[in-house]
Amino acid sequence: MSEARRAMNRIDAKFAELRAAGRKAFIPFVTAGDPTLELTERLVLHFARLGASVVELGVPFSDPLADGPTIQASYTRVLGRGQRLDDTFELIRRIRRKTDIPLVTMVSYSIVYKRGVERYVREAVEAGADGAIVPDLAVEEADELVRAARARDFTTVFLVSPETTPERARRVAELSTGFVYCQAVLGITGARAELSKGLPAMIKRLRKLTDKPLCVGFGISKREHAALLKDLADGVIVGSALIGRIAEHLGSPRAIESSVTELARSIISGLD
Repeated sequence: MSEARRAMNRIDAKFAELRAAGRKAFIPFVTAGDPTLELTERLVLHFARLGASVVELGVPFSDPLADGPTIQASYTRVLGRGQRLDDTFELIRRIRRKTDIPLVTMVSYSIVYKRGVERYVREAVEAGADGAIVPDLAVEEADELVRAARARDFTTVFLVSPETTPERARRVAELSTGFVYCQAVLGITGARAELSKGLPAMIKRLRKLTDKPLCVGFGISKREHAALLKDLADGVIVGSALIGRIAEHLGSPRAIESSVTELARSIISGLD
């Protein structure tokens, strides 16, 4: 582990930089390998050039409990080609050789558990990942992952929804590092026209529990959402809307890059 990494994880360093500059984080999500590993790599590099703060890479899984049909379909496309976890780690290695942008994996605990918790964290760090979002792992059962992650300065991001109890929200805030993932709506991922009316109150409650960055995902799909949240949260996470653009243009890498870049620019303009 490098001296710089011991001093501060890339995600922590990025949010410190954003706060000092009075800026908000744009965190795009893409499925690792959809439609190809090579195109995912190019998209991450596009995001880095556009000014994304962190990139979230979805690790394909056959039964993603937190994801809606758009992301599920992307996972199915990737798994149908036989892509494995090691391929995702190799993708991260390739990306890391070209950019220092923080990378966080969205991964099912089934994958982490099957690989072995300590081994997963070690291999993710060695590949160049900076943290993991594990949406199907309850904070009450997260001690083993948290211990392994803390030992390697690997962030663990947990989710809180508008209906999370105050006691559980406090635990989520305590165990989350890097940032806290705030669900804009209840249920599964997917682009939405409207966000939960309870979202502002939830974020205000969390502000009293923690000074960690609060980033909003689940349903963020357009510039207006970003503009609405820029004075409320520390960042926005956009996934299904980007994956939908990819699905619309399968077979045309150039069209995918153009469409995804267009949406990313629009979201960023809302934050600015």
